[in-house]
Amino acid sequence: MRFGRTVICGLTAELPPEVWTSADLESRLAPLYARLRLPEGRLELMTGIRERRFWPSAVRPSAASAAAGRRAMAAAGTGPGDIDLLIHASVCRDRLEPSTAAYVHGLLGLGPQAQILDVSNACLGWLNAVVLAAGLVESGQIRRALVCAGEDGRPLVERTVRLLNEDATLTRETIKPYFANLTIGAGAAAAVVCHEDLAGPGAVRLLGGAAETDSSANGLCEGDTASDELDMRTDSEALLAAGVALAGRCWGRFRAATGWEAATPDRVVTHQVGRRHSALLFESLGLDPARDCRSFDVLGNVGSASLPATFALALADGRIRRGEKVALLGIGSGLASLMLAVEC
Repeated sequence: MRFGRTVICGLTAELPPEVWTSADLESRLAPLYARLRLPEGRLELMTGIRERRFWPSAVRPSAASAAAGRRAMAAAGTGPGDIDLLIHASVCRDRLEPSTAAYVHGLLGLGPQAQILDVSNACLGWLNAVVLAAGLVESGQIRRALVCAGEDGRPLVERTVRLLNEDATLTRETIKPYFANLTIGAGAAAAVVCHEDLAGPGAVRLLGGAAETDSSANGLCEGDTASDELDMRTDSEALLAAGVALAGRCWGRFRAATGWEAATPDRVVTHQVGRRHSALLFESLGLDPARDCRSFDVLGNVGSASLPATFALALADGRIRRGEKVALLGIGSGLASLMLAVEC
């Protein structure tokens, strides 16, 4: 895929106020750790995640998405009446019906001309939404889209802690499918995707990219609702191996579509899972780890918001500078990969 007239403006990360360290989380798991004689500090040691953030319990995904969207529009110099399309692109949604975008639209006071929809593809949803919006911009059907993601992993983590502490039948082996749940955090990200003629200050140019899907791996990480809570079980080892292999194949497509090589991007932003995933991914693709922009150590895995939030934070703190080429390497359980080339 190639893009010639689309830019990303006002990219924003919205971070929750509550900080839970990995040590805090292990203290909540004290009954499990005592029963199975698990060593303290293993969570941070194995993942590299020092802390993650959560919204207060009453905050819905739509509110998080809208908060990021409001800041993105302000940063892009765009008003509520200028948006032609709103996409809420998260794992988390307020409910099955109506679309969470309907609530975000109301919270932001967008105009009646704005189309609304949800895009959900595990942790890849925000990048998918950018590509969909860019296609509509390139074809002339719309001028501006607002792409938001508001993720809330708190219900999943709280349920997981309770389950691990209360189920006395669990062993060191049978707790493994729940381990990935403890890496999850919360956060939000948003940006305005628009025609280059409407670009505001600091616009990021969208150049091109590629996608790859391996649905044979769709059972390796499965999540669902359980009452008002979330449940998820992951075969972490198999998912890591399948994910890195898929990324390798997608990287080949990406290189062919963009003409980029491993040395081309000045910086690389990936979906944030943990230390081991990042190291293996960079090694497999032949990328320089020194060019990695990461946030998993302080945010954990924030679903669809992970990659755009990491990108926004790196732009804000100067790790990514204007004029640099950046590779956005996304992946989501299912498995699906989408990689985009941008220039800041």
